[in-house]
Amino acid sequence: MNVLFEDAGKFHAGRIMSEAESSLQVELDSGKRQKIKTAQALVRFDKPAPAELMAWAQAQQDEIDLDLLWEFAPEDEFHFDQVAADYYGGTPDGGQRAAILLRLFGAPHYFQRRGRGGQFRKAPAVQVQAALAAIARKEEQLRQIEAFAAELAAGRCPPPIAEKLYQILFRPDKNSPEYKAVVLAVKHTGHGALTLLRDAGAIASPWTFHMQRFLLERFPKGTAFPALPMPAFDEALPLAAAPAFSIDDSATTEIDDAFSLQWLDDGRVRLGIHIAAPALALTRDSVWEQVARNRLSTVYMPGDKITMLPDDLVQAFTLQAGRDCPALSLYCTVGSDLQPVDFETRVEQVRMASNLRHDQLDAVVTEEALAADPAAQGYPHARELAWLWTLAQQLKRGREQVRGKPERAGGVDYTFRIEGLDQGAENATVRIEPRRRGAPLDTIVAELMILANATWGGWLAELGMPGIYRSQSGFGANLRTRMGLKPAPHQGLGVAQYAWCTSPLRRYVDLLNQGQLIACARLGKTALLQAPFKPRDPLLFAIVESFEDTYKAYATHQSALERYWTLRYLAQQGQDTFEANVLREGAVRVDGLPLVFTAVGAQDLPRNARVRVQITGTDLITLEVFGRVLGQIDTPQQAVEPNAEANEEDEDAVELAAPISVAVDVDAPEAEEPASSDPQAS
Repeated sequence: MNVLFEDAGKFHAGRIMSEAESSLQVELDSGKRQKIKTAQALVRFDKPAPAELMAWAQAQQDEIDLDLLWEFAPEDEFHFDQVAADYYGGTPDGGQRAAILLRLFGAPHYFQRRGRGGQFRKAPAVQVQAALAAIARKEEQLRQIEAFAAELAAGRCPPPIAEKLYQILFRPDKNSPEYKAVVLAVKHTGHGALTLLRDAGAIASPWTFHMQRFLLERFPKGTAFPALPMPAFDEALPLAAAPAFSIDDSATTEIDDAFSLQWLDDGRVRLGIHIAAPALALTRDSVWEQVARNRLSTVYMPGDKITMLPDDLVQAFTLQAGRDCPALSLYCTVGSDLQPVDFETRVEQVRMASNLRHDQLDAVVTEEALAADPAAQGYPHARELAWLWTLAQQLKRGREQVRGKPERAGGVDYTFRIEGLDQGAENATVRIEPRRRGAPLDTIVAELMILANATWGGWLAELGMPGIYRSQSGFGANLRTRMGLKPAPHQGLGVAQYAWCTSPLRRYVDLLNQGQLIACARLGKTALLQAPFKPRDPLLFAIVESFEDTYKAYATHQSALERYWTLRYLAQQGQDTFEANVLREGAVRVDGLPLVFTAVGAQDLPRNARVRVQITGTDLITLEVFGRVLGQIDTPQQAVEPNAEANEEDEDAVELAAPISVAVDVDAPEAEEPASSDPQAS
């Protein structure tokens, strides 16, 4: 005697080896023996063999008309044998009974199970119609997904996928048919999603690809600012004693910092470092302070930027020439020894005399000009700049003594000028202008900002005031730069502590620290009682964690866009052969361009070897550069061991040279099969 039984929602058939009052011992075709309860035994039969009966029943049940079965099934609860007798007439055999059972079990939208003894009840007509409509929709969706996948595999992109391209790649709804079609096509072709969609012509604009990749992750609701009233600020502030001037690039609209000098009668100089003061209006938890906290920083990229604050608010506080601007000012007195003393912080207005632009002045404000008679120079603030240059050099020497070694000399920064971007990125042209790192104007600004950030960081710590600090420690590969809430040395800068305070219009950490400093300036040692942020405020910890992640993502996007425009520049210039410097693992740095790539033939060359390379191809989507070494220009007799700063910079450059890839989750659920009439059986 054989038996068909149910176990854990599956049907099995086997030979009865023994039977007790409430259980059976059954042997399956596999030889496995299983003990089942009598109630699980649904169909007993002598012939055919268990495997043959299951095969016949599964084939037969597909031919059973469910609508007809539902039509004549009793309204009340029934046993499957009752329906089998009505359907086949007379006394159905074991195979027919099994076929009816499988058919009823596999159609839950028609028949509802009632317990485990083979009892069923037919579903209401309304429920059946709704289920059939849902099955039809799923079947249609499955056909659509398969058709979309076939189109992609054939190198054509269906319009619905093209319309949702960037959501599919960067912010997918894994239940959407478009995403499932891409997953299916990836499985069928073995190609990556990015390759598949690019080959299908879905990515019309590489620039749009890179922008959407960033925006959908970091600005999923768009970059527009909410329609909120601008903060009111009409506080009467004292006017600074001396007018000030700023030093920035011509493209800078968020002018955060400026400088003033007062020539004292005793030969000393009173130096003022003035920082735009939006924290006067953007108090903690005010609506615009929360906007800044959400964005955390301005996002920079060639030809464009996404500001932390709206333009109207920036213009209200930027240090624009010809205006009296609210400022947080740090004053110190400097004598002939060039050592700043007598520091004082004031909240005031500063009269802006000039906005100097270093891209217009670098060629004339040179070391030689600054060492000459200021009266003979034709650029503005010549006397002030000459004195500031002398001070900046002294400040730098002092930091280098603390560091125990000089800062890395040389190096080049690059400025990207994009023209015609408003007409579409593909029609725009790019200029890349090299700028020597450490130019006098850069050095002046950098040293004065370090002085202000280190001094204010120390003052916050002295008063027990919470602030956000930036520290650096370690050596070589273990050199680490961190954000934190405790003052700690910044090894790279050579200062005892360092708190970002000088860019409050474009960086939220500076805005937060400025609010703390304003409280200190106004309340002194009692500032902690009314400080915007108190010690151990949990929001401070959340801001530090969020800021580090966000700032890194913004910098990565900027680097990706700079690499994109560098590759566009190569195509624009039509040049493919360059001299380069070998870095590591086959990577080379091209002379005169911000470009690092892996060149075939460089992997076995020593670091710092000089080579001539040829670029054989580029990919504007993955940002890959393909090239080879044509020959070695020279082999240094003695390899120069780069310092830790050079190593860190090279590591970052090589990392950025890695190609962009986009993965889809091939294990994500594909289109669900329509409700099946074939239960799992063995």
